[in-house]
Amino acid sequence: MLKIRLRRMGNRNRAFYRVVVSDSRKVPTSSVVEELGHYNPVKKPVALELDRDRVQYWVDRGAQMSPTVKNLVDRV
Repeated sequence: MLKIRLRRMGNRNRAFYRVVVSDSRKVPTSSVVEELGHYNPVKKPVALELDRDRVQYWVDRGAQMSPTVKNLVDRV
């Protein structure tokens, strides 16, 4: 099953996240199907860039969003 979730990137204490579509049976750091955007909670104001059309495309094809990604999509 495909899942839309966050993938942690960056250095220690300066993390940022990529919003990716990946196989839910694999670890979050494994290969991804597609990158949909990024989220940087360290920046003030918080930086969030997300391709909503592609998110909707993957949801229509059965991908499920993680709870955190669902909250981020609702905020955009």
